[in-house]
Amino acid sequence: MTWEPERLDDQRHLSEGDPGGMLPAVAASAAQVRTGLRCAVESGVDRLAGDLRPRAVVVTGMGGSALAGDMLAAVCGNSAPLPVVTLRSYQLPGWVGAADLVVAISWSGETQETLSVAAEAVRRGCRLLALGAPGSALEAVATQAGAVYVPLPVAGRARADLWLVTIPLVVAASSLGLARADEALYERVAGVLEGIAHRCRPSSESFINPGKSLALDLAESVPMIWGSSRPAAVAAYRLACRLNTDAGYPAVSGELPEVAHNQVAVFDGPLAGRDIFAEEHGRTVRLVLMRDTEEHPRVAETREAVLRLAQDRGVPVSELSAEGEHPLERLASLVGLADYAATYLALGYGIDPTTVAPIAELKSRITQ
Repeated sequence: MTWEPERLDDQRHLSEGDPGGMLPAVAASAAQVRTGLRCAVESGVDRLAGDLRPRAVVVTGMGGSALAGDMLAAVCGNSAPLPVVTLRSYQLPGWVGAADLVVAISWSGETQETLSVAAEAVRRGCRLLALGAPGSALEAVATQAGAVYVPLPVAGRARADLWLVTIPLVVAASSLGLARADEALYERVAGVLEGIAHRCRPSSESFINPGKSLALDLAESVPMIWGSSRPAAVAAYRLACRLNTDAGYPAVSGELPEVAHNQVAVFDGPLAGRDIFAEEHGRTVRLVLMRDTEEHPRVAETREAVLRLAQDRGVPVSELSAEGEHPLERLASLVGLADYAATYLALGYGIDPTTVAPIAELKSRITQ
């Protein structure tokens, strides 16, 4: 598969090369926010506020479902009065018990890992909140336990529908006093995503389209995507995951200052820099810095030092800046752009961004 940047401005290719409709799905992110809010309200998520505040919140899921837990933890932030933990596993940690709230998320409602943890949570007497497909095994577990269940529309694409599962979690956290959120916030977040959808629309040419421009930067490189705060690091991880799944493309992510103690060493490695006199240009490392408006002062210093270090070594850099006051808005400003960039990168390589054959094959081998 070869990179052909002209594909990004070929409207026919963008349509025919995306038969599963990933671009329209990404464009529907604002609608997901509003639908997610409606689903949360109609399902009675606010009933959780009638109970005592849990000792901890454990969000369990896989892939994008688990990422919603990371998003929730980033929104709650360091000021949260209790830990918000994301679990990507078949088992609950030993410390989780009846005083804790377990949130189980599975688009299909049939994810083995999530069902295993949800059933274990019920056995331990944990409070349970579950999100998944109507009529699924997960709904049966939740119904039997008398838990709140949020049925999700099944017509979407789970990878693209991150906001549909994230918003009910934020609504639940708000009802428990763990996060500051109201209807006005959700509408602002939807507005941020609508603005990104307009700027990144397929008919917008590459030189003014931030999604296509980022895809052009990332192409033929090995991206190292670093966030300067917890929200920015979650967005960095989202971009890496979408590059992996949409384009089958390698990428790594991390958070400052931790990456300054390990990943930064790659700047002196075999993939760093580019020999402009070489006859063939191989892939080189590219640093993608996701900046937040709220950074620890020492992290800001580290970020500036990392930027200078990369520039001194000829490592190309892309900088993305979050926008908005609330962490959910800032997440939207970064994640919205990341989703478009990954989709455009796949299409630039002539890859259908919806189909992920290796994941489907692996699942079939595991279940045999």
